[in-house]
Amino acid sequence: MIVTNRESWLYFMFAARGTTLSRIWRRLAVNLTFALVMTLGHMEYGWLDGRDVTPLPFTLIGFVLSIFLGFRINTAYDRYWEGRRLWGQLVNTSRTLARQIQTLVGAGPGDAAVIERRRRLIHLVMAFPHALRMRLRGEEAMVADLGPFVTAGELEQLKRERNRPNALVQRLAELLDEAYRAELVHPMHLSLLHQSLTSLTDIQGGCERIANTPIPFAYQVLLRHIVGAYCYALPFGVLLPLGLLTPVVVLMMSYAFYGLDALGEEIQEPFGSDPNDLPLSALCRTIEIDLRQRLGEAELPESAQPHHGQLL
Repeated sequence: MIVTNRESWLYFMFAARGTTLSRIWRRLAVNLTFALVMTLGHMEYGWLDGRDVTPLPFTLIGFVLSIFLGFRINTAYDRYWEGRRLWGQLVNTSRTLARQIQTLVGAGPGDAAVIERRRRLIHLVMAFPHALRMRLRGEEAMVADLGPFVTAGELEQLKRERNRPNALVQRLAELLDEAYRAELVHPMHLSLLHQSLTSLTDIQGGCERIANTPIPFAYQVLLRHIVGAYCYALPFGVLLPLGLLTPVVVLMMSYAFYGLDALGEEIQEPFGSDPNDLPLSALCRTIEIDLRQRLGEAELPESAQPHHGQLL
């Protein structure tokens, strides 16, 4: 899903749903408590009196850490944007393949058998995005949702498949070859249709590359070690010059660093169902509506609508 709210600037100042607060509020609470204890201990008992603690090291480390976090965010967003680009390509390829089926399978408008063959092929094209969404989100148990697009026999076969999007492409290729042998597809047109099927396979491979290649574990651990150490050590660097304002500053700085780290974690896996992940279900619905219109169907599913400001 993805957050779609378009509200005023003041709304965003106080928004919590769809932000990183749900991930980091416990860390913030612990950091704030630690800063309060340090501040009260210094004010009451002079814990840091006589100690030459300056904010300069924290300034230098904070600058370097901000660059490190910026690189982390850029890396995560590159994965997010590539996922969105691949699904945009899937929308276009599905439309192109449906147009090719309508115009290249059978000559002219075609008889009832040709029209039914085209319908079967386009329904399989509709099924592919849904099967890919299920695979990327780990929703293989929802295979019954493919029922409206395939025959009962095909559905039973899909239940036994481990890679259902690939099985659907294979089934499309088999039906196109049958149409070619029935002299319903010109030899030159068959290669064009198979190129579109290859595009579907390439899109699936690109999505699987993102889903199956996480950001290296050592990179994430190192970043979190540095962020955690910095946020907990911060009171020692700002307590003497800031006094009672120390908890406020620590809270703001911790929110910035923890929030940036959590934001990278949020968007580095774009195919899930978190508030800021890609709206795969909505994209599947868009493809289904467009292709059903090409078939001339009058009853179309409704377009996906945001639910509580979020698009699935």
